[in-house]
Amino acid sequence: MSGRETAARDLVLVLNSGSSSLKYQLVSMATGGRPAAGIVGRIGEAEGRLAHSGPSGPVVRVERFPDHGAALRAVGEVLDAEGLGLGAPGLTAIGHRVVHGGDRTEPALVDDALLAEIERLVPLAPLHNPANLTGIRTARALRPDLPQAAVFDTAFHATMPEAAARYALDTATADAYRIRRYGFHGTSHAYVSRETAALLGRAPAEVNVVVLHLGNGASASAVAGGRCVDTSMGFTPLEGLVMGTRSGDLDPAIVPYLIREAGMGPDEVDELLNRRSGLAGLCGDNDMREISRRVADGDVRATLAFDVYVHRLRKYVGAYCAVLGRVDAVVFTAGVGENSAAVRAAALHGLDGFGIAVDPALNGAEGHGARLISPAGSRVAVAVVPTDEEREIARQTYQLVTGKGGTTSPGEE
Repeated sequence: MSGRETAARDLVLVLNSGSSSLKYQLVSMATGGRPAAGIVGRIGEAEGRLAHSGPSGPVVRVERFPDHGAALRAVGEVLDAEGLGLGAPGLTAIGHRVVHGGDRTEPALVDDALLAEIERLVPLAPLHNPANLTGIRTARALRPDLPQAAVFDTAFHATMPEAAARYALDTATADAYRIRRYGFHGTSHAYVSRETAALLGRAPAEVNVVVLHLGNGASASAVAGGRCVDTSMGFTPLEGLVMGTRSGDLDPAIVPYLIREAGMGPDEVDELLNRRSGLAGLCGDNDMREISRRVADGDVRATLAFDVYVHRLRKYVGAYCAVLGRVDAVVFTAGVGENSAAVRAAALHGLDGFGIAVDPALNGAEGHGARLISPAGSRVAVAVVPTDEEREIARQTYQLVTGKGGTTSPGEE
């Protein structure tokens, strides 16, 4: 697809701004295609790198990007060269990923009031919301005339009933400090649950799904009729499943115990639980591919890490079967979920009594698209559905700005 052809269509630029990076994708809502995408890394360092993929092929620029403004201007330049830049006539809106949106359930158009609200939520997402704000402010400065939307990772989970969202803390304290289960990876859970319904040939409102988003960060959700009713991540992304470097669930008394007995400060405990725990803490590796290789070689520590990981997964699947009452599908997504047949098989092993089973041949077969891996006639479908958070952000942005849904499945690029 040429830049000229794409410019005639409805385009949404999706920006995911990190503390030192800027990821972007240009999504055509007319076709569902992705004419351009890339990432600028090491923003603010002596040498940054822009890696771009577009109609003319890959482009790499190695230079210093002093701030996000310089990075976005560089992105605009490589897009301009293909007729897809920030001034392209087909560009309808810019959609921004924002990690924490508090109790918002929907995306929102960016204005000064919304920016102030996102700023107020910084204490709840200190590593993410400041970077998201930087990306929004930079894009607004470059295209103040263009509608821009914030799409929140937490929004999909804001439909949880109070019984699921509340912690059993003193209510006054919890309310004063906004302590509740917020959940994360919401754009992925929204996209994957909807695509799973499509794979089954049913409307999202008719389907109950357990979604397992398994990457370096990992979360599970129980989705009833298209609405999240429970999720494993909570006040922060630390709660829930075992992750690459995060512990997931643990006894909260461990924290004061480490402070008293090990002489650790709060920041040291935070570092331990978020960056030196999980798979890495158990066996020294946070890459499931390497762990699986070590398991095959008989490595005891890697085997324990794998077993702890899948035990936690299986426990959440069982819990969410109870929460939902009726489960139509269990679906795996994200890097580990989409690519590790061993994790999928082990996580659901022994759940035949729930009507959940994995067909070894289907599970082990090569595949890249949405597919079923359960035996024919199973009461509960087991699926692998690749996630696409950028496409979901584009869909929500486009719908908010235009009132139209656009195409959500990939088209010709």
